[in-house]
Amino acid sequence: MTRFTFRSQSPLSANTTVAKRWALSAGIWGIGAGTAALFILSVTPLVKREFLSKLPVMGSYYADNTPASDKPF
Repeated sequence: MTRFTFRSQSPLSANTTVAKRWALSAGIWGIGAGTAALFILSVTPLVKREFLSKLPVMGSYYADNTPASDKPF
């Protein structure tokens, strides 16, 4: 016959266990959402000037080299 033993678990350890299980999934979804937001907002001048042009590898691609006389704004 099987014998059951019950162990009490503190609420803190239960929350830690749940957080460990969901941390990887939340991280992957967060990185995906951040990447999607950058792709969607990459056409706005503010995002280009303040974030994308300062990237180490791809910054020169997003740098604005248009002379001031040719800009409409």
